[in-house]
Amino acid sequence: MKWIMRILGLVVLVAVLVVVGVLMLPADKIAQIAGDQLRKVTGRDVTISGDVSMTFWPVLGVTAGGLEVGNASWAKDGAMLSTSNAAIGVDASALLRGEIRITNIEAQSPTIRLESRKDGRASWEFTDATGAAQIETETSPARPAKAVTIQKLKITDATLIYDAEGSDLVSYQGVDLALDWPDANGAADIAAALRPARDKVNIDARIDNFGSFLNGTVQPLRAKITTKGGELSLQGRGSLEGAVAGAFALQTGNTATFLAQLGAGAVELPKGLGQSLNVTADLTLTPDRRLALRDLVADLGGNTLRGGVDVALNGVPQINAQLNAGALDLRSLTEGGEGGGSSAGAGWPKDRIDASGLAAFNGTIALNASSIDLGALSLGPTRTVLRNDRSRMVFELREVNAYDGKLAGEFVMNNRNGLSVGGKLQALGVQMQPLLSDLADLSRFRGQGNASLSFLGVGQSVDAIMRSLSGEGSLKVGRGAIEGIDLDALLGSFDVEGGTTVFDSLNASYAIKGGVLRNSDLLMLLPNFNAAGAGEINLGVQTLDYTVTPKALRVNGDRGLAVPVRIYGPWADPKIRPDLKAAVDLNFQKEKEEAKAKVEAKVQQKIEKELGVKVEDGQSIEEAVKDGIEDKLKKELLSIFD
Repeated sequence: MKWIMRILGLVVLVAVLVVVGVLMLPADKIAQIAGDQLRKVTGRDVTISGDVSMTFWPVLGVTAGGLEVGNASWAKDGAMLSTSNAAIGVDASALLRGEIRITNIEAQSPTIRLESRKDGRASWEFTDATGAAQIETETSPARPAKAVTIQKLKITDATLIYDAEGSDLVSYQGVDLALDWPDANGAADIAAALRPARDKVNIDARIDNFGSFLNGTVQPLRAKITTKGGELSLQGRGSLEGAVAGAFALQTGNTATFLAQLGAGAVELPKGLGQSLNVTADLTLTPDRRLALRDLVADLGGNTLRGGVDVALNGVPQINAQLNAGALDLRSLTEGGEGGGSSAGAGWPKDRIDASGLAAFNGTIALNASSIDLGALSLGPTRTVLRNDRSRMVFELREVNAYDGKLAGEFVMNNRNGLSVGGKLQALGVQMQPLLSDLADLSRFRGQGNASLSFLGVGQSVDAIMRSLSGEGSLKVGRGAIEGIDLDALLGSFDVEGGTTVFDSLNASYAIKGGVLRNSDLLMLLPNFNAAGAGEINLGVQTLDYTVTPKALRVNGDRGLAVPVRIYGPWADPKIRPDLKAAVDLNFQKEKEEAKAKVEAKVQQKIEKELGVKVEDGQSIEEAVKDGIEDKLKKELLSIFD
């Protein structure tokens, strides 16, 4: 709207100066007078070129072949206004009554170049020698200024250039602008067409009491911006200084297309987080570009948010929001491509994760949700705070119900120098089967307990992140079960095909490096057994190689009976095999040693009898045989010389 008002002000100034004193004067004299007056008012060089013609009644009309108004002395380059085929019409009868009523203004292919500096200077602010822009006429300066109205304005194929110090150059070409203001005390309809990108963006507005609006008062207004991807509308009140308040609505079928048509460039938004939009709110915008949205309802293409938002719009948007949501689906932030996720045995998705949306804003968002799906984790009723600072987003979990227990901690996504994800989580009283199933696709373990986890992964896909994971954690579970193996049956018959092992408690700690989880201190207690465990789970390639060693406490005398079981292969379909050799080594070591001693004694007796070799104390049979053979060889060699 400021652009439109600046253009209107400039055109009105030109129009008034051109028509002053034109009655009964030749056309070339009119051009000279108009140029001199405009030069005095603006302090700028003014050139009126080409043929100048006019009509007198009922419309006082002036047509000029070309018009150029120079820029401020401090501006970098180019005239502030240049146009060809300019036409201005003034109601002659109204002019005789002392009113300046412009019936029409037309300009073809004008170029308007506006510049501003951080110290407040603006090229569209004109000053004469006295410091105030004035129009020189032959009338007394004490006489009140005459009201100026424009009934119709038509500008076609304009080029708008705005150069603000410290900001990127803004340039629009092919701009069309039309104003319809038939009643000086009534409403004005404004229609504009811009092309920030390839396709046309239409702007339509209606402002009540347009004359008062131009004088700076707040007036009722309606406005709509329509693009190929969607439309934005506002119905409320506003002023020329940039203060706006009213009912706001935004609908996009394709938000990326909508933003691209507005000149925002290529923007990719995650699924469910703005690919399409249906937003309504009560809007307040202040002249210093601070936006407040109240009673907000935002459908983000699957996720719906309600609440209030404050946004500072200078530079990267700074957001402070209090929002409520129902079931919130954030899987698109951690999964690559459509329907990302992993299927059992198929590996992790390798599609590239687009996390560019993390750079779209900075700020803090407090969120209450009935549930949150993060892809790797599924949360129940949740109270969380999201903080985003230069592409580093932190989910602080303050009050989270999940897996029949409670979760606390934080989940971090960082896209400053490539994507990384990490976090620190504490779980209290959670069900392990759904938790481990979500985190690592492991569904054989059941039980309720406590767990801690800290982790960090780096990569542009889920597969890369899982292969790079590092961290540590611990697990403490009460009564539970392991499906797929029956340790009771194992110790009774060495049959481990299927079944379920029920345990009383389980404790373990682990470390993760290079996507491989390693554990060496698992201890599981059963009614008549205990079991130790050690091994590794390769999270990156979804395999495991883990040995559980259950021990029956009430057999084999006081020594018990232990049977190691190796679980290995892809975790979607692992192999489970008892290690019988290790079982014998663990359980019958004494018997093995006794049997070995008996065998060695018999061998020793045989050797002494057959070879005549005496095995001394502390000497092995092999050494005794070797010594005996050496002695015999010596004797045989010495006998040669006898």
